[in-house]
Amino acid sequence: MKTQITLTAGHSNTDPGAVNGSDREADIAQDIRNIVTNILRNEYGMNVVTDGEGKGNLPLAKAVKLIHGSSLAIEFHTNAAVNKTATGIEALSTPKNKAMCQSLCKAVADVTGWKIRGAEGGYKPDNAGQHSRLAYAQAGGIIFEPFFISNDADLKKFKETKWTICRAIAECIAKHFGISKNV
Repeated sequence: MKTQITLTAGHSNTDPGAVNGSDREADIAQDIRNIVTNILRNEYGMNVVTDGEGKGNLPLAKAVKLIHGSSLAIEFHTNAAVNKTATGIEALSTPKNKAMCQSLCKAVADVTGWKIRGAEGGYKPDNAGQHSRLAYAQAGGIIFEPFFISNDADLKKFKETKWTICRAIAECIAKHFGISKNV
């Protein structure tokens, strides 16, 4: 049986998440999910389950249920702060996913030059800071925030290089499972 990966997009049409101008976290999360899914399926032949296709995604209560049976589950978000210069990459989960959180953060940092947040290579427990036992993480998933949507320069760089960033994420996932590109 093939390894199953679950990729979901945080927020939705009813909850856009953080917003910077006309850019909504929900739309960016869907783009990341779609691009990473496309690369994993078409270039690596991986079995990827998603919470939607195109510009749609399931509410959190349903997305969490997709994690069951998956070897890895990642929900994409963007970070945001009142301070528009805040920057960096982080991933929140339970300790069992610490190494993968760190690998994802490093993969994006390597292609963007963005800093990795925190003393643990971007990893944060799911109860860190303003968070308290995030449902997605408690179900076994990772909440991945590759950049700050509130930082204009980071948002611009994401828009210009999103395929490169998503390819780095996909390659990190494939490498984690020892899967090579289809020839």
